[in-house]
Amino acid sequence: MIKCWLLLYLLLLPVLLFSQSEKGNLSDSIYNFKPGSTTSVSFRIENNSPSEKVYDLTIKSSTPSIRPIIPTGQEKYPAHKKTLYIVPLSISAETPPGYHTISLIMTDSINKNQVLQHVNVLIATTRDLIITPLSSVNFIKAGELFSNSFVLKNCGNIPEEVNLESKNGHIDVPKNFILSPGETKLITVNRSTSPDLPKNTTQSLDLTVHTTNPEQQQLIASGGVNVIAIKPQDDDIYLRFPIAATIAYIGMRERENFQEGFQGELYGKGSLNEKNDRLLEFRALTKNPVQYTAFTPYEEYFINYKTTKFWGHLGDKVYSSSFLTEYARYGRGAELRFDLGKMSLGGFYNRPRFFQDIKDEFNIFARYKFNGNSEITTGYLYKTPGKYPSSSTRFHIDNESHLPYLIGRTKLFDKVNLLGELSYSRTARYNGLGYMLQAEGNFKRLSSAFSYIKTSPTYAGYYNNASTLNGNFNYKLTKNLGLHGNYIQDAQNLQRDTLLSAAPYRKYYRYGIDFRYLETGTLFVEKGRQRYNDRIEPQQFNYNEQFINIRIDQRIQKFQLNLESQFGKTNNYILGFSGNSSYYTASIGFEKFNSSFTLFGSYAQTSRYQLKNQKQIYYGGRIMSRFSKKNTVQIFYQNNYLPEEYFQDRNLFELLFKREISSLHAIDLSGRYTLQREEMGNKDFIISLRYTARLNIPVKKIANYTSLTGNISNLGINKTEGIRLILGNHATMTDKNGNFTFKNIVPGDYYLEIDRTTVDLEDIPDIVFPAAVNLNSEKKINTFNFGLTSAAKINGNIHLQGTSDKENNAIITSSQKQEFKAKNNLIVEISNGEQVFRKICQIEANFNFTYLRPGTWTLKVYKNKLDQRYKIAVDTFHFTLTPKDTKDITIEVLKRQSEIKYQQETINVGYQETKKTK
Repeated sequence: MIKCWLLLYLLLLPVLLFSQSEKGNLSDSIYNFKPGSTTSVSFRIENNSPSEKVYDLTIKSSTPSIRPIIPTGQEKYPAHKKTLYIVPLSISAETPPGYHTISLIMTDSINKNQVLQHVNVLIATTRDLIITPLSSVNFIKAGELFSNSFVLKNCGNIPEEVNLESKNGHIDVPKNFILSPGETKLITVNRSTSPDLPKNTTQSLDLTVHTTNPEQQQLIASGGVNVIAIKPQDDDIYLRFPIAATIAYIGMRERENFQEGFQGELYGKGSLNEKNDRLLEFRALTKNPVQYTAFTPYEEYFINYKTTKFWGHLGDKVYSSSFLTEYARYGRGAELRFDLGKMSLGGFYNRPRFFQDIKDEFNIFARYKFNGNSEITTGYLYKTPGKYPSSSTRFHIDNESHLPYLIGRTKLFDKVNLLGELSYSRTARYNGLGYMLQAEGNFKRLSSAFSYIKTSPTYAGYYNNASTLNGNFNYKLTKNLGLHGNYIQDAQNLQRDTLLSAAPYRKYYRYGIDFRYLETGTLFVEKGRQRYNDRIEPQQFNYNEQFINIRIDQRIQKFQLNLESQFGKTNNYILGFSGNSSYYTASIGFEKFNSSFTLFGSYAQTSRYQLKNQKQIYYGGRIMSRFSKKNTVQIFYQNNYLPEEYFQDRNLFELLFKREISSLHAIDLSGRYTLQREEMGNKDFIISLRYTARLNIPVKKIANYTSLTGNISNLGINKTEGIRLILGNHATMTDKNGNFTFKNIVPGDYYLEIDRTTVDLEDIPDIVFPAAVNLNSEKKINTFNFGLTSAAKINGNIHLQGTSDKENNAIITSSQKQEFKAKNNLIVEISNGEQVFRKICQIEANFNFTYLRPGTWTLKVYKNKLDQRYKIAVDTFHFTLTPKDTKDITIEVLKRQSEIKYQQETINVGYQETKKTK
């Protein structure tokens, strides 16, 4: 085919060149070619002398990757004749882009005078990366290493900057490198598997290749393997409900008093049927033997039940009707909800446990969903007052309260979420009104959110006489530069449960820029004002402050570093003076030895509190270590806390140890020094020892045991007796006729395996093994038959064949062979339609494929890293393997032969003379 195209090109080239008037010299032309092609250039030769001349012709190239097919020759040129000399070229795929020079040296055979001509060749840029997976195993045992190999080749003519990434594996070569034109790279990705897998599973390995080529941003290759569990857990024929039973000893020293006791808990959550559409959850937690803190759970009893259309709850819960009317009220009661397509109906009864202003409350609601983005809810809340109102409540509900409310939710243009609520309250003495609006938008460069609440002084809901606004925004100016800001204003009159302490009143705003100066580093600069007011008497702080904040988040290899400084001007309303406030903080974190480490420190000199220019130093750290799969240790220390954090329980020191004795039993031990809510300096100690037993209670029988029987046919081997077969946790042996049986097997998916120690080395099943077997629960006996035969193999050799065609310089010397073998290799693939195996094979080297099933196989040879000047004589072989058969294959690698055919008749080339006007 190449010869035919080259002949046609030689025939038509002069016609194309001289069918028009000529301007200029042909040897000054610029030729545009693509790499990896065979083409030609031409030189104009003129003999202006009165006699015939004979020239010795030599072709030179400025780059060895552009090779003249006929580098030398001798031609006769008659007197006063003009002709073209056409030079065929072979341009390799690795030829660098840009200009290259082809030179023609003409030497007169008589007087040895030389004439030199040049043409310029412009080689286009080509970019082409390809990735080829090599063969990998189909099955491995849990705990073994899973590996996949890929061959990455640069088929273009410029170097490629390559970045490798694997999301679930480890790459065995550097992840960043330069791949030269024509170069290949063998990449192996490894992944370890856990020996404790409870089930057979399929795991995958991925390899993503990133380049700087905008037209080919990334290449993705992957491979999978079936992992067979070595410690499989049999499926249960019973549906079981998981329950955790816990008994804990808790001791607490509060100042000089020591309290202790036991607390028990029973918790369960799970499904009552196979479809998982009937869910049950319950909890019974006995009374706390010590004073309640955030680290000692409060007593709680509840049960709830859920189906696709119904949800019911009985017992303790945080009850909520709406954001304005009753947002978070912990109490004991009952709640129901019915989901009827687009309509939902429900309500609750609640008796608050930690809010004396309310004796009990009732709520009903109806919700209608117009579509996936819009819905409307209307409801009614009724509250009866308590006998002993809280002294801290500014607005006491002394009569029954009626609170109808309306809530709407929608989404505009798929970018803006809107939520609004309107509520009206009526008592015997007062009427009130409240409304709330929330909006959230996400655009290409801008994301923003805000909420606004307004209630009247006589509104009898969760908020009273409140006006609050909260909002934030983030705007990306460029990829690395952004603007951000936020505003927070707390509602002043929340009807909070008395179990919790009230947080200080906050009102602040801040805005600034964030600059990502590195992929691993970001700078934040902010300006703002903050107002903090202590709600507890006597007040510890009451100030208004303007500040500038600078923060750097930087990751340096495995270390995460955070630095922050803030400088402010403070108006202290307790002391009645103004002063400066500044603080400096630093933290560093890293992970090592299956542990995470965090250290932090802070220094402050402020005018916020009851002393002028008060100096404060805070420091501490945290270590979380999982030093084994069943043991976890956590250590935390902090010397003190900011006064603004007084409303919550604060750890000063904590040691926590957790130990899983087994999958059903665990213990944990903890000890803490704490500051309780509203405490500034008195430290308390809490110790807890907890034991948990996980119980799986059978609820329903969902399957019956089944069995698997079969026969191993003898397809020419020595014996089929005494072969050990494995199915999950079960094993059996074949009898003298090759029959086998597995009894009392839980239905499900399994892999049937052969113990290779019980068969001869060359014995092989006639189907792919391990074999996937599905045991049907509807069948008492499942059947699976297969045969054993003798394996076959393929022996091969890649032979680099020489030639005696001296005219085309095709002789390959022994030294050239050694250099050629070092730089070139092939990919050999065999396949039988079900299995595919690939190998990278070296030139002049033997290869083999062993342990092959008898049958029809196809062997294909791919030019992986083979020079373009060489070809594979035969790249596809088809053959049939019989038991114990050995096929010998020889793959011939030949140097390409170039044959130029010349036409017999001469071509007369004429020029059209162009007359110049004077």
